[in-house]
Amino acid sequence: MKVSDFTDTTVDAFGSAKAFATNLVQPTIRLGVTGLARSGKTVFITSLIHNLLTSGRLPFFDAAAEARIRRVYLEPQPDDAVPRFDYEQHIADLTADEPHWPQSTRRLSQVRITIDYQPQSFWKRQFGHDRLHVDIVDYPGEWLLDLPLLEQSFSDWSQTAIARARAPKRRASAKAFLDLLNKFDPNDPQSETAAQELAQAYTSYLARCRDEGDVLIAGPPGRFLMPGDMEGSPALTFSPLNPSESADEASLWSMMARRYEAYKTHVIKPFFRDHFSRLDRQIVLVDALGALNAGNEALDELEATLAQILERFRPGANSWLSSVLRRRIDRIAFAATKADHLHHTSHDRLEAILSRLVGRAISRAEFAGADVKVLALAAIRTTREGEVSQRGEKLPCILGYPMRGETIGGKSFDGKEEYAVFPGDLPDDPEKAFARGKGAEATSIHFVRFRPPRLEKTPLGSATALPHIRLDRAINFLVGDRLS
Repeated sequence: MKVSDFTDTTVDAFGSAKAFATNLVQPTIRLGVTGLARSGKTVFITSLIHNLLTSGRLPFFDAAAEARIRRVYLEPQPDDAVPRFDYEQHIADLTADEPHWPQSTRRLSQVRITIDYQPQSFWKRQFGHDRLHVDIVDYPGEWLLDLPLLEQSFSDWSQTAIARARAPKRRASAKAFLDLLNKFDPNDPQSETAAQELAQAYTSYLARCRDEGDVLIAGPPGRFLMPGDMEGSPALTFSPLNPSESADEASLWSMMARRYEAYKTHVIKPFFRDHFSRLDRQIVLVDALGALNAGNEALDELEATLAQILERFRPGANSWLSSVLRRRIDRIAFAATKADHLHHTSHDRLEAILSRLVGRAISRAEFAGADVKVLALAAIRTTREGEVSQRGEKLPCILGYPMRGETIGGKSFDGKEEYAVFPGDLPDDPEKAFARGKGAEATSIHFVRFRPPRLEKTPLGSATALPHIRLDRAINFLVGDRLS
């Protein structure tokens, strides 16, 4: 075992022991909310908090359905060095007279919500445990893509990154970077100017991937798109290079390799040591519909990327010993978002496709003793259901207000007109969605983005609770057992 490995383990154990001691006095759950870009993390957290604060309609959240929730309120978060999740601004965006979607996750943030409840357990009543702190940790999906780098050398990562940039769907976005890359020999003398030019070109390529609809996954390093206070540092000024077998210590190759290792040491490891390893529960939001909509290549890439990411989780049943020495994630929810873009008759098929996407992670987590739940949800419901007649046949559809600029059948929308949409059918067998080659059936779905719903006002002028699909089931799975 390396000294660094022992040090990391010791620090991890110390943090777990401290958290265990604190939890005996103040019961707390650290809930991680994660997912790749456009999976809906910000909306999920905002809706979860708003529905709890406003006593929203949560029939499948047991403690609420049994009228055991006395009060729910926000408190100052305990980690003074972590930015606070901007709940107030996000809910203002969603409940405005002209509601709009809040800005997506761009950095690590946290918020604490406290649930004051009537416990059922005799021992909880005796010890006065009738409050639960839920510390929600939101971190950018792009940062998850850094996880596999911990096991990759600079050479391995360069080979993978360049091959990905040359893939058909990325070739256009990566053209400027690839053209610049071919102008440099990795055996050239190290040069700060060359490093900056290549890093800027590579970052611009990642940004184009993130912002273009056909590519769901930009690729690592995740902090390149959200540098924060490390912007301009050598640890964020590198790029992949064409292979070299004879580079010396003064070469451009060696310079980039050192900075790649510095990125792992000073960016990736501290994040997972200080935040990721402290999580108790986790929900992974997945834009499965987006992948299906983008085609087979996007679906394959999403499956492979999720498999790499989820290998880093620490699933398992927690005992008092594991809580002291090395905390584990004992409950993991996998949620296919934007379920309101489909009729409810297709929700079970969406869940089946998600189960297939994360099948390996589910098996590993369950084998380790963790509880796992898969569900299709919409943190904010933007549509309602109906039927349309076509050639004498009634088809289930959804009705909503497509966002400005969205198109259906050549018709462009301004965001002010409600429209009936038939998004298509998901396959009854999830394997059909992953089938390739001759005889494979195409998954014929097409969905558009909808604007947030306009909420009714209470007599006091505040907005009513945000409508949702299965948010209450997610809450109950993630924290309900701790409110017994």
